[in-house]
Amino acid sequence: MKILCTVVAVGAVISGFSSVARSGEKVTVGRAWPNGQLVSFDQIDHRCWDALLHTYVDQRGMVNYRAWKASPADLQALDGYLATLSRANPALQSSREAKLAFWINAYNAVTIKGILREYPTSSIRNHTAKVFGYNIWDDLLLTVGQGQYSLNKMEHQILRKAGEPRVHFAIVCASISCPRLLNEAYIPTRLDAQLTTNARSFFADRAKFNYDARSSRINLSPILDWFGEDFGSSQSQQLATIAPYLPSQESQRLATSGRAKVSFLSYDWNLNDQATARTARQR
Repeated sequence: MKILCTVVAVGAVISGFSSVARSGEKVTVGRAWPNGQLVSFDQIDHRCWDALLHTYVDQRGMVNYRAWKASPADLQALDGYLATLSRANPALQSSREAKLAFWINAYNAVTIKGILREYPTSSIRNHTAKVFGYNIWDDLLLTVGQGQYSLNKMEHQILRKAGEPRVHFAIVCASISCPRLLNEAYIPTRLDAQLTTNARSFFADRAKFNYDARSSRINLSPILDWFGEDFGSSQSQQLATIAPYLPSQESQRLATSGRAKVSFLSYDWNLNDQATARTARQR
């Protein structure tokens, strides 16, 4: 399948690009557009991203990084999509759904771009220096309109402030314990259904949610610990927020009973790589 995304002046699309980021280097993706060519979030076309996801991501959210990295045309297609995202002007009026779909897609596309830069790699955590050196969450910047946005800025300053906790089951950190990377683009007209689908998929995974009704024990992904306040100001409110997406009526009743004892599961930071998953299954 050949995927075509328009790339204007490719040499200007990606700046600071190298196979491995140097210590403290900022890597900018996307491109700068003249003010007169900026558009609202409603006018951004996500079909290129949708085609790439259909090609390289399976139903479990595992990514064929090896094949993607080996395709110059589809690496360029991703760059073209990032350049398209750069055309958005956050100051222009747009629908809430278009804004959310834009930033979810942007977060996921930049994450994939960051992994492809480093691939082969075993974990995103290999590229998150805490003090000195390149940190993919802070130093990989997407140009959007007149601004530059890191993954941390997109997550903490935009998506988490949108008042939609289901975004935590939509944005991915390229790791096994992350939410599933949906193999289609989020689009405004289907956003609510897509968020619901991925939230249910998240809690259907026993590595992210399981429970024991006899002991009233609920075991949750640490995502619900790290970002608990986005789901409610108390544990009971947080459990009530996620209850509609839990996999059974029994688990839903336990979550809203007021008797649940909550523990948090471990987090697997290994890469969501199809090649690694195939190797593991063959052992």
